[in-house]
Amino acid sequence: MLAAHRLMGVDVARGVALIGMMSVHVLPPLAADGSVSWAYRISAGRASALFAVLAGLSLMLAYRPRSGETVEPGVRRGVMARAGFIAGVGLILGLFGSGVAVILVHYAVLFAVGTLFMRLGARALLVTGLVWLVVSPVAGQLLRPLVPPGPGPSPSVISLFNPLELVTTVVLTGYYPVLQWTGYLLIGMGLGRLPLRRPTTGWWLLVSGTVLAVVAKVVSAVLLGPAGGLQRLAAEPSPVAGRDLSTLLQAGLYGTTPTTSWWWLAVSAPHAGTPPDLLHTAGTAVALVGACLLVVSALRARWRAVVLPVAAAGSMTLTLYTLHVVVLAAVNGAARSSADDSPAVLLTFNVVLALAVATAWQVTGRRGPLEDMANDVSTTARRRAHVDRGAA
Repeated sequence: MLAAHRLMGVDVARGVALIGMMSVHVLPPLAADGSVSWAYRISAGRASALFAVLAGLSLMLAYRPRSGETVEPGVRRGVMARAGFIAGVGLILGLFGSGVAVILVHYAVLFAVGTLFMRLGARALLVTGLVWLVVSPVAGQLLRPLVPPGPGPSPSVISLFNPLELVTTVVLTGYYPVLQWTGYLLIGMGLGRLPLRRPTTGWWLLVSGTVLAVVAKVVSAVLLGPAGGLQRLAAEPSPVAGRDLSTLLQAGLYGTTPTTSWWWLAVSAPHAGTPPDLLHTAGTAVALVGACLLVVSALRARWRAVVLPVAAAGSMTLTLYTLHVVVLAAVNGAARSSADDSPAVLLTFNVVLALAVATAWQVTGRRGPLEDMANDVSTTARRRAHVDRGAA
């Protein structure tokens, strides 16, 4: 069973994010008639944004630093050690031919960045996060012309031989540019400061997140329509070969927009990294966290078994994400040609495998294998920091 101290609603949200990312990795973005598939419309951009928001929330729940107080060196060192472990896993997974834009290295860097903001309270974190989501795309638009274009392959061990390219890919030009995605982290850290066990908090998150998501879409629609943005962008060359502007706005880009026109910052498309995209996906993430908290709190204890497999998967996402990437790499190497004929079967296999492994693992009463290792690394680093501090 899940540990009593865990917030089951948060674990359910993590499980939903994991399943959403699996669907994006496995299902084709375009249907047979050339339109964007419904599954891709729902999950693309939103699942990974939810993953990043939950990273910030998890950071605060795991270390629980007090607002306004100096963060102990041991806490910082523990977070950095955990980030290093996650980055190591990501660099290894980048070597696999999975076809997945592995998020773990970016995720790890976000953890490290989060140590700079752990003293802030909920309001400061949420406001800073919202401002960051608006301003950082502008900074990215100014900086990207100065570096080689992205997104390039997923960061891997081989990337360590070209550290400058690795840094620019992770921070500026990759699928999950840390410059912009820090805003997601800050929003999540702000959520981690809230009294999440109160039902009123769940409602507040659901309503405010929905409003933010809708407003972001409306603003984008106004900028692209009445303000003339679509006409300006229609004259621009497509950044993705074979896809027109209409398809791009639904299927999305690869982490960032072209820097040839400032009008690109008005689009709200998956992985565009623009203010409307970031604000919309942050809003859907906040709303979904609120919805998951409300659903779990509304269920009687005996009925919570219905969502237990998803919550169990959410409690060990690092392990299951890694397993998912390995499975896709194996399919790529062995029989992807036949699997491509039925991607729904491959997705079902991945989801069922993840839920089954997670549910069975609950019997052990332990964290997931990789989660356990990450915790051991973090705990050891914290203890050494205390020893060093005492010896000083």
